[in-house]
Amino acid sequence: MHMTHKHKLSILSLAVTLYYGDAYAQVLSDTESDIEVVEVIGQPNLFGALKSNTPLLETARSVSIETFDQFIEKGALTLDDTLNYSAGVVGDTFGFSTRGDFIKVRGFDAFEYRDGMQSLSGNYNNTRPELYTLEQVEVLKGPASVLFGPGSPGGIVNIVTKRPNANARNEVAIELGSFDRQQIAVDVSGNHSDGKLLTRFVGLYRDSDTQISEVNDDSIVLAPSFTLAIDDVTKVSLLFDYTKRESNAAHQFLPLTGTLRPLENGQFTDPTAYLGEPGFNKFDTESMAVTLLAEHQLNDVWSLDLSSRYRDGESTYRQTWIAFLGTGTPRVDANGFGARSWFKSDGFSTQFQIDFRARAQFSTGDADHSLLIGASHQTIDNRTDTSFLGGVDFTTFLPVGGITNVLSPITGNMPLLPDISRGLETQDNITGLYIHDQIEYLDWLVNLGLRFDDVENSLGDNADGENAISVSASIMYQFDSGISPYINYSESFTPVPGVDDITQRALKPQEGEQVELGVKFQPTRSNHFVSAAYFEIDLSNLANPNALTAGGNGISQQEGISSVDGLEIESIFNFEQVSVELNYTSLDSATPDGFQRDSIPEEQASIWASYRPVALDNLTLGGGIRYVGASQSTDLLATQTGFLTIDTPSYTVFDLHLGYKWNAWNASLNVRNATDKQYFTTCLARGDCYPGEQRGVTARLTYQF
Repeated sequence: MHMTHKHKLSILSLAVTLYYGDAYAQVLSDTESDIEVVEVIGQPNLFGALKSNTPLLETARSVSIETFDQFIEKGALTLDDTLNYSAGVVGDTFGFSTRGDFIKVRGFDAFEYRDGMQSLSGNYNNTRPELYTLEQVEVLKGPASVLFGPGSPGGIVNIVTKRPNANARNEVAIELGSFDRQQIAVDVSGNHSDGKLLTRFVGLYRDSDTQISEVNDDSIVLAPSFTLAIDDVTKVSLLFDYTKRESNAAHQFLPLTGTLRPLENGQFTDPTAYLGEPGFNKFDTESMAVTLLAEHQLNDVWSLDLSSRYRDGESTYRQTWIAFLGTGTPRVDANGFGARSWFKSDGFSTQFQIDFRARAQFSTGDADHSLLIGASHQTIDNRTDTSFLGGVDFTTFLPVGGITNVLSPITGNMPLLPDISRGLETQDNITGLYIHDQIEYLDWLVNLGLRFDDVENSLGDNADGENAISVSASIMYQFDSGISPYINYSESFTPVPGVDDITQRALKPQEGEQVELGVKFQPTRSNHFVSAAYFEIDLSNLANPNALTAGGNGISQQEGISSVDGLEIESIFNFEQVSVELNYTSLDSATPDGFQRDSIPEEQASIWASYRPVALDNLTLGGGIRYVGASQSTDLLATQTGFLTIDTPSYTVFDLHLGYKWNAWNASLNVRNATDKQYFTTCLARGDCYPGEQRGVTARLTYQF
């Protein structure tokens, strides 16, 4: 594996830290100290990203978990916010957003799951999750097809839903914040029939504007759930979720000229400029989901569990923006005038999923086995009805959608738009069989996994299908000092519909392979935890590089390769009054044409610290720093005479937290982007920029009973 000088220095520094940490742990082990061991990280569960409750310290791959208490303390308001302090993850890839959470893990788009089942499919046809309904957010990094079938080589994001819990407390939470944010939420539980029936209801209502004055972000959630203990060995949970969000598109696709660089007249666009049409623009989503989770212990060796969900979602999306005119061609003139494009989209989707698993705990000689055998199936139906009016007629180069101005937007000149056309119905049927065994022998942990998937895709009357086999393997050694080094190999695949024009055969799936070298460290009887990983990911069967395509001498359409290698360090240090979380990422990425992957910074770093004074043990002071390095975007020029590369500058953001508890009350104040820094999370070579979040203040008051 190729390692840069920067990676070698980082690993050397980590090795020194672990060496002295090992000595420190040995000193602890030689004392009579009765230090209370407190869990410093979230815990996996049977319905999560690992489909296992194996502790993270015994998991030979990188996993990040943010619990509800952690991301609320950091002031997160959306799912992408929860991952701003995670190594290897870009949460707000496209800045302040209301359409969705565009999360990238290890340089690639991350698939989103809920309770171990795929949550979103298609574009803009489901609702974003509300954080108040979640227990924790998990990131499984690297290829995960051996557990989940088709997916990204970068990893998955899995959110864990609040479920009935005998220890849950009732609460009412009120939030007030910047941009007239007003939210009330309730979380109430019930314990019936001596614990045999547990109930829970989570509800939320929000009325909110945003940093773009014309864009709202309103939401309502109704989420009752029930857990029935049929007997001592059988438990069934039923979760309902109805979510409706009414908003507008925060992404204004601001032109490069006027944002990253000035207009010819020297002026800049206001990052909160609204280039839409009032009364036309909207982004409304509605979804209903029913989830079944079941567990049954057959005997001392075997147990069964099942996950299943039906989900129905729809969206109404309307937006106008300044037309794209081709890479390298300014979208606005010297004074900020540009033609308007208009888009209508109505999305519809249904999903049915079932995942059945059998587990066995047994021994063969001195080796202990944790065996998982599973079968899964999901059917996904999508349809998107659309209408589009381009801003420019390229035969006459006249604006046909009207014009606006980025310095002083012009509204009210709405043209006659084409009717919405009914889209083709698509259906994906994915069936998988998998087996996974974790073998513990003395201080060794060995994991072996194998999965077979059958994927069928239909688009209207056309259908095709393919099969794929995914494997994973890892080995970890656990030293008595708490150091656990490991190596992991894993694979992913993503189906590509269509036929190769050169070979006249079905297009092959994109295939990802990762090798990861890592170490996890928790000193004996301590509350500190450090994990580090160096990895290399190769993604093959991509579209051909431009040079090969232009030459016309490719033997197939899919000879493109993309690679990513990087180093990640995550650490948590817990002392009596102070806790500190440190994260660092270094990433080298390459597209098939040899450029840096779009919107992926080469470096990221963050620190979050909390302080609880002895004299005021109910008070919490917290603060964080997020650094995101520069990123690039490269695209072929419209003239096809070369490539245009756009650099997005690095930025550093500060967040603050103040919390106080007394009796049943809990009050907190969060400030995100405390200095109100103006920055862009990414600018794309195709011609658009995405502003980051402005300073936002949120006050939260919770009463528990």
